[in-house]
Amino acid sequence: MALVLASGSRIRAELLKNAGLGIEVDPSDIDERAVEAPLLAADMPPDDLAGILAEAKANDVSSRRPGDLVIGADQILALDGERKTKPEDMEAARRQLLAFSGKTHELHSAVVISQDGEAIWRHVSTASLTMRRLTPEFIGHYLASAGNPVLSSVGAYQLEGLGIQLFERIEGDYFTILGLPMLPLLNQLRTLGVIET
Repeated sequence: MALVLASGSRIRAELLKNAGLGIEVDPSDIDERAVEAPLLAADMPPDDLAGILAEAKANDVSSRRPGDLVIGADQILALDGERKTKPEDMEAARRQLLAFSGKTHELHSAVVISQDGEAIWRHVSTASLTMRRLTPEFIGHYLASAGNPVLSSVGAYQLEGLGIQLFERIEGDYFTILGLPMLPLLNQLRTLGVIET
């Protein structure tokens, strides 16, 4: 039985490997936008949406890997109850950061374990992040320094790097912010007998 990450996320794989887990990476190829379209139309809350997307990814990969335990994850950013996505380009990143300036947003990070095409465990954690008031000049300098990697991150920041300079207050688990609630996941893997208790 293998432990499989159904994601191509470098940071999620790194978090699991740094915790001493031997994992295989086998990204899901579901069309996330197609899965979420009817859910968004039904005004599904962001935390539920994150959970459904994480489960869809885990189930997709576990259905083709009999017996393996597959970890699926997803993260939704919500500002004033509205879902935000990864910026398409630096101009979109600039607009997004201007919109976040001086406000609090939530990151909903879901993790699911599936086996044989069915979810056997689900968890969603939420963190609240308050950005300090940012000037347009600072945003320009930040984006120039941080570069294109911010485009791979919902919110146009990576907290583990220069992105920390954008914030005045953070409430919640660091791993939730990075997109994988590690403590509940590790606890469940112990319960399942996958890792040492």
